[in-house]
Formats: sequence, C-alpha cells, structure tokens
Amino acid sequence: MKSIKIIKPDDWHVHFREGDVLEHLVNETSKIYGRAIVMPNLNIPITNSKLAKNYKDTILKYSANVNFKPLITFYLTENININDLIKAYENDIIFAVKLYPSGVTTNSYQGVKKIDRIYSILEIMSDYKIPLLIHGEVNNKNIDVFDREKVFIKNELQNIINNFPKLKITLEHITTRFAVDFVNNAKSNVRASITPHHLLINRSDMLEHKIRPHYYCLPILKREEDRKALVQAAISGNENFFLGTDSAPHTLSTKEAECGCAGIFNTINSIETLAQLFDNCEKIENLEKFSSINGARHYEININNEKIELIKTTEKLNFKEYLLVNSEKYKIFTPPFNVFWHKKSKQ
Repeated sequence: MKSIKIIKPDDWHVHFREGDVLEHLVNETSKIYGRAIVMPNLNIPITNSKLAKNYKDTILKYSANVNFKPLITFYLTENININDLIKAYENDIIFAVKLYPSGVTTNSYQGVKKIDRIYSILEIMSDYKIPLLIHGEVNNKNIDVFDREKVFIKNELQNIINNFPKLKITLEHITTRFAVDFVNNAKSNVRASITPHHLLINRSDMLEHKIRPHYYCLPILKREEDRKALVQAAISGNENFFLGTDSAPHTLSTKEAECGCAGIFNTINSIETLAQLFDNCEKIENLEKFSSINGARHYEININNEKIELIKTTEKLNFKEYLLVNSEKYKIFTPPFNVFWHKKSKQ
C-alpha cells in the first residue's frame, strides 16, 4: 500500500504544560489531531471550573486549527467541590475527571491518597455520566515499580468497577500484558489508552548498557512480552484500545539530571511512527480504528469529519531532534526503526 486516508485522529491523553512551552505544544498537537484530552497536573492543578476555563481559553489561542477541540479535565482530589464539578461538566468546560493516586507521577502529590475516600464523588460522576480517567498505579515503596500497575488493577480498579458498574472508565497508558487481559475481560464501560512509546520500546531499551533518560516515563516501560501484548491489542482493531500519546515534554536539563523527570515527548512524529508500526505488522488497515474511531466510540461522541492522508515513500522521514523554546531544548522521541510514512500536508 502506497497511501492511506484515515479519519483525522484524536489524542486521548496529552500534556500541554504551561508557560512559554504551551503555545508550541498546542500548535504541534492541533496540526495533527482533531481533539485532545488535556491533563490537569499543572503546578497549580486544575481543580475548579475557573482554572479549567482559563486553561481552555489559553489553549484555544494557540491552536493551529480553528476546529481543534481541547478537552479539559479536572484533577481529582478528595475534597473537590461537587457542585462545581457537575456545572463544569454540564457547561462543557470539562470533559472528564483525572484520578492520580498521590505521588505516582509529575505534579501528583495533591492527588488521592485513599481511593475509597472518593467513592461518594465517583457515585455522582456515575450518575451524571462523567468519565473517569485513571493513572493506574499504586504509590507504595514496598511494591516494585514494575508491579505497580498490576497491583493497582487488582487492589483498586477492580473495587471501583464492582462498586460503580455504570461509571465510564479509561485506564490510561497501560503497560502490561496483565492490563491488556484485564481490559479485555472487564465490562463494556472499561477501556484503555496506549502510548506510542509503550508500543515501541521496552525497559531493556531504556536500561541496557547505558541508561537513556529520554526513555524514562511513568508508568515505566516493562518487559518485551508486555510490549508485544500492547502491540497486538493496538493493531488488532479491538475497540477496547485507542491512542493516547501521553506526550509529556521536559527540558533537556531536567531529563538529563541526577534526578531526571519522567515523560516522553512524541507528539510531532506520533502518527507517522504509528503508521510505520502498523505497516510493519501488516495491519495498516487498522490504524484508523486505533487512532480515530475507538476512542470516540468509548466516549460516545462523533468521530471527526475530516480525513488525513498518509503516503508511503522510499524516502526515510527525517524527524526534528529537538523542539526549541526560548533557548530551552525539548528532545523529541526517536522511533527504533526507519519511518517511510509521511503525513501529506494540505494543499
């Protein structure tokens, strides 16, 4: 196949950050995606409708596409204002609510310390059909970092599902075969997003011989057998799985540091890289389902009307290595194979 047209994709998990870099991140995302669910873990987390509206308005100023829709999320805390939450959702200020167990990732220390303390909030969310997005890991020093997703699913997520069977749940950026199997066997309101980097690299890629700090992310990369399970889930067309890039840039200085930050910046080459992966697996026909259809169906919203065209050439795609913002460098994720799929620009 030399070219393929697909429905314009959506990114169901992205970090736009704040300050000077936000303008560039919004611009790059809106060139590619029709919609993006925007994470709320800023320095001052998005915990009320005023903060959410201000953040949304700021994002819209920098969009390269007038039709781009940023879907804002509330940062869930144990004392969030319920009335404000309901009004923000009903007035289309927010799209969903994000659960960060306290301390699991960047700017998550104001997150939830005990999951059962938010059950009353989850009950109201279920009643109002407000989606719950979950960073599915425990933050427990006694649990190995490579096992924290599995432990969260077994000890916390299963209880949430049992108590709130109608709650629409997205288990975000899954990383293990265990998570794939769990989602496939869960009830129909539970789906999962998968990142490009978890589809392409494993923990050996990050740690073998010399450490690669720009491969460090949370949830952390897992075994090769886990990566292969994620790939099979993504390329199968299975409606339980869809794209969320979890593109999360940090400056070069904060990544290449004694205590480096977690996050991989993959937005700029994400759709071309995925096209190459699906093509390598002889499943390019399922790229549209993973990137453009399954997520919209899960959230019960219309798929995009616009289409994009990807063209396969004999010329290797040369990616930019860095995004430069006011002399600060943000390294762009480099896929572990050559990419020959190009996103065709509009004429």
